[in-house]
Amino acid sequence: MPLHMTKIAHGAESVADLREWLESHAEVALMTTRYLPTRHAEMAGGSLYWIHAHAIIGRSPLIGFAPREDGRQWIRLEPRLILVHPVPKRAHQGWRYLKPEDAPPDLDGADLDDVLPGKLVSELAKLGLV
Repeated sequence: MPLHMTKIAHGAESVADLREWLESHAEVALMTTRYLPTRHAEMAGGSLYWIHAHAIIGRSPLIGFAPREDGRQWIRLEPRLILVHPVPKRAHQGWRYLKPEDAPPDLDGADLDDVLPGKLVSELAKLGLV
């Protein structure tokens, strides 16, 4: 099973903003990271799981990594957002690995209106309801 990664959806005001940014790219959405992940070979077929408002809300399939001219690395993603069952997740800098068994399942056929806001998911988790 492929290894995944998590990353904050920095700059996205909403899940709709994140989806719009991803879909604005024709074939590949590019993000930058300082270093190539040590376990990048294990990520073939994996996904980048997006954290928004303290919850994992969706994922974008990873295409791979590519070097930049300045020594950094491109994270190459499919330009689509697949919604997942929201799971509370603390914010972190950069990216982190996510094991396949810890990855939330996809929300099949869900629309943005069907997704609970991240802050609500966090509060429900504190109460033991999620």
